[in-house]
Amino acid sequence: MHAFNKPQVMGILNLTPDSFSDGGRFNNLEHALNHARQLVAEGADILDLGGESTRPNAPAVSVQEELDRILPVLEKIRTELPVKISIDTSKAEVMRAAITLGADIINDVAALCYAGSLEAVAASPSVQVCLMHMQGEPRTMQHNPHYDDVIVEVKDFLLQRVAACTQAGIAPDRIILDMGFGFGKTLQHNLQLLQQLESFTQLGYPVLVGVSRKSLLGAILNKPVTERLYGGLALATLAVQKGAQIIRTHDVAATVDVVNVTYAVLTNSKN
Repeated sequence: MHAFNKPQVMGILNLTPDSFSDGGRFNNLEHALNHARQLVAEGADILDLGGESTRPNAPAVSVQEELDRILPVLEKIRTELPVKISIDTSKAEVMRAAITLGADIINDVAALCYAGSLEAVAASPSVQVCLMHMQGEPRTMQHNPHYDDVIVEVKDFLLQRVAACTQAGIAPDRIILDMGFGFGKTLQHNLQLLQQLESFTQLGYPVLVGVSRKSLLGAILNKPVTERLYGGLALATLAVQKGAQIIRTHDVAATVDVVNVTYAVLTNSKN
């Protein structure tokens, strides 16, 4: 049994016109704010704001466009809602601007590998960073991904990035790990990682699991994006059971219920 705090639910707020699941629905300031309010009302502990889609084959977005999408929403949420704010970006300029406006977490699919990003996070004394594993890069990552041993390779990569962070002056308690489900991985790779999630949650860093509506659920269930809720909730339950500390989801209200009930059973306690 894991001795852990109650896992947090991270609600996804896509500010892009082309995200795979809800693209274009919230890329207007008022719509985005209303959705943020709704996610917080449903129990989100963290909001994850993204201004560039990382789905396979997504087009690249300029720094300025990403800033224009994210910063006005970040500024409004920061003044209005009592919630932690995560910024889903790989660009150092966006990280710096978001940290200046009070972002709590930088959620980087490239694990601070790109130029200037490590320095951008290290320059802040307190912002947390989520380091994610990805094979290749978003536009090509699903073209035939291959591993000799997916568990060993993902773990080695994440620990190398942790070492780079601590060397740059980022304290270990600011680091979160994400195995990157669906990022350069086949269904088999994803299932193996989920099956052996404990080998990551036992590394001593909070682990974020993001599988909401992803194609791995589509592959198991043979269902479109709009019909993957229950499959996602099954994986959220498993992830909490195996020690995950953050569940990233489009479906906050349902996921909050799943986390609360699973946690109550695991700890024999309501909070």
